[in-house]
Amino acid sequence: MPLDRPDADPLVPYQLPFPPDALPEIVVPDAVPEDERLWVPQAENVWFRPLCLNASQGYWMNLLRVRKSGVLSRHRHPQAVHGFVLKGRWRYLEHDWEATAGSYVFEPPGETHTLVVPEGVEEMITFFQVNGVMVYTDPQGAVLGYEDVFTKIDLCRRHYTQVGLGEDFVQRYIR
Repeated sequence: MPLDRPDADPLVPYQLPFPPDALPEIVVPDAVPEDERLWVPQAENVWFRPLCLNASQGYWMNLLRVRKSGVLSRHRHPQAVHGFVLKGRWRYLEHDWEATAGSYVFEPPGETHTLVVPEGVEEMITFFQVNGVMVYTDPQGAVLGYEDVFTKIDLCRRHYTQVGLGEDFVQRYIR
């Protein structure tokens, strides 16, 4: 890694302009918000908190919050997914491991699994980066529906309008 010149002050910030077409950064200081309006309902007792909705590259990063036990969904990923459990625990019916608070999970492309929140878990929150699409299936793989960054954006717009934040509130997360 190259170092600054020996006579340079390391506390001087970069002095040149950023590229004119560079997108602005996203900073979410209250990623796990106290304002319930920021959680977007996805199903009964299931919400997501958008952090980055990348329409130009087709991925999204969010917190998934579940306040119920049982099967959440069965789905397939054609691209990789990364997860980090912040609270609670969950597992997949197709595997013998359980993801607990502090666990990192890599889900390889082609993986189909059924997410289950075990009995006794009052709240589960996991940070996910989902690339591409989630394809919902039945146990034999028949397609039942899908989610992508655009369906997520639409859900956010509708929800933020309903709770009085306005449909443009979601723009802060879109890149």
